[in-house]
Amino acid sequence: MSEEIPGFGSGAEAARSVMKMVEMISGYWVTQILRATAELSLADHVAAGATTAQEIAEREGSDPATTYRLLRAASSIGVFGDAGERRFRLTAMGGLLRRDVPGSLREMAMVRGAPLHWQSWGSLPDAVRKGTTQMHAALGLAEGATAFDYFGQHPEEGAWFASSMSNATGMVIDDVTGALDLDGVSVAVDVGGSTGALVQELLKKNPGLTGVVLDMSHVVDSAVEAAARAGVQDRFSAVGGDFFTDVPAADLYLLKMILHDWSDTQCLTILRNCRASAHPGARAVVIESVVGSPGEPSFGALLDMNMLAATHGQERDFDEFDALYAESGWRRVATRPTRTPQFIQELEAI
Repeated sequence: MSEEIPGFGSGAEAARSVMKMVEMISGYWVTQILRATAELSLADHVAAGATTAQEIAEREGSDPATTYRLLRAASSIGVFGDAGERRFRLTAMGGLLRRDVPGSLREMAMVRGAPLHWQSWGSLPDAVRKGTTQMHAALGLAEGATAFDYFGQHPEEGAWFASSMSNATGMVIDDVTGALDLDGVSVAVDVGGSTGALVQELLKKNPGLTGVVLDMSHVVDSAVEAAARAGVQDRFSAVGGDFFTDVPAADLYLLKMILHDWSDTQCLTILRNCRASAHPGARAVVIESVVGSPGEPSFGALLDMNMLAATHGQERDFDEFDALYAESGWRRVATRPTRTPQFIQELEAI
């Protein structure tokens, strides 16, 4: 006879609901397992031939017994496979945690489990009660401080974040570059584009294009170095500046995961600055997750809670995006999905 579970009835379906809830409650365990796996470079060590905990511990300077336990835990979620005799092999998913390989998500795994995100999420109930992020209280910052202020004070974590944004770009870059028609575009500006991965990919595929990345001054050198590695340095420039003040003139503005960092008022400033500097006939491309309807699975709705916990921004639905565009001199003329939860929104100036 099945035992009845209070509020859920009895039977196999009720038991599955309970276990599903337990897994979700324990989800933070996975975040930190992946962070530790990335930070200790376990995927790189296994790929290089160190397939036992002892071999990895000797290379990494870690404890063999606890290194084995971490490898075992990571293998339980598909990062490694069992190679027999307490050896591990790297899976395709585990390969995403390798350093400096195409498609790597290593830095994303590190930064999502690091103090800014980790501690800010602990203040989520207070953020809901007070109507705005409490990350400043969680991290001991002045009220009104932003995540970017924090990264300025913690450059190592800031570097992880910058790399994680390149990780995120890599997830959509083929979809974006394949979707964009650059006919008539001479200059493209990657607004807040970090090291410029997106615009540099466009430069590689479009020899007549000139590209600019606008970001904070401390990112400029890294962007120039990245352009040199990509072989497009002769058509690329990096500008240290503030998109709340002004942006360079262009035929095309790229805003990848920018608007979700900011309030509606701040987004209007960014979009208006782009519109004010735009060449005649200019376009803009906004790449963001979009919140779905209540009750349907939505990565955007989950990401929205991250923005509430750790930033002054939010995720939006299409109606909310369109309201921002209309008020800032733009109009959405095309929308394309990607193979990720992000959408490509093409805008034209009005």
